Amino acid sequence: MSIDPRNLVYALRQNIRLVIVGKDEAIEQALIALLCKGHVLIEDVPGVGKTTLAGALAKSLSCSFKRIQFTPDVMPSDITGFTMINMNTSEMEYKPGAVNTQILLADEINRTSPKTQSSLLEVMEEGQVTVDGVTRELPRPFMVLATQNPIDFVGTYPLPEAQMDRFFLRISIGYPSIEEEMDVLDRYSGQESPLKTLAPVCGAREVIAMQEMVGTVYCSREVRSYVATIAAHTRQNPALQLGVSPRGAIALVRAAQACAVLAGRDYILPDDVRRMALPVLSHRLVLTPEARMKGYSAETLLRQLIDTLPVPGKLA
Repeated sequence: MSIDPRNLVYALRQNIRLVIVGKDEAIEQALIALLCKGHVLIEDVPGVGKTTLAGALAKSLSCSFKRIQFTPDVMPSDITGFTMINMNTSEMEYKPGAVNTQILLADEINRTSPKTQSSLLEVMEEGQVTVDGVTRELPRPFMVLATQNPIDFVGTYPLPEAQMDRFFLRISIGYPSIEEEMDVLDRYSGQESPLKTLAPVCGAREVIAMQEMVGTVYCSREVRSYVATIAAHTRQNPALQLGVSPRGAIALVRAAQACAVLAGRDYILPDDVRRMALPVLSHRLVLTPEARMKGYSAETLLRQLIDTLPVPGKLA
């Protein structure tokens, strides 16, 4: 199937803009994660549109969709499914859980227990779910869109490092400008929310085709060395307790490949790497207690690193 990913992504972007006002960078990052078979963590304060962005992306795709509202009483079996005896056949029967879908909205993921959070580890990494020793493949494409409030809010459970590392990138939406908020008030002052009337513009076959196209983008040795150097410096930084993992470095290359595809190129530029470094890597870093006391943030340290490292000039 011959497709133009730029046209499809443009159609998705415009569709989401019918619901989300003025957050083009957040929309673009979510679409890049979709192209890279990645999962998205949308983290921000309540009321800025985290769930709306996730719902708008899900409704723009003609794919199966489920939403689960995480609370302290949600059990791992609610996520993965469970087996029970069928009284008619006297055989064990699998009852699918929330993950048996293509697009899963995990709303307020940090309001459930660590045990329930960890039930997503296998599905996010392997695209499969194992219940009672039986492994089942999940439908393609598969994507988790998770939202969470900042971890210092009451009643939340911080996501463990292993879980954070499985999110392809993290998105922060932020408050709108005055003009943008006026537009929001106008759109949502009617009787029906724009999200309810949103129609899909792209199907599963098109998404899979775009995902396969990303992997064909050329990454030169110099760019690979640049990404590896960024990762190595995060591991050597005395202000960081935990640096970028190899999974994170792979994700950065994939994100740069998606940027190249959207720009109509079949090769990566260093600017693609620089553009995606913060959303792909910052949530994977863990600061030392001393660095936190001094007011450092992972974003600040990573931005300083990117600004000081020499950029490769030769690409092939």
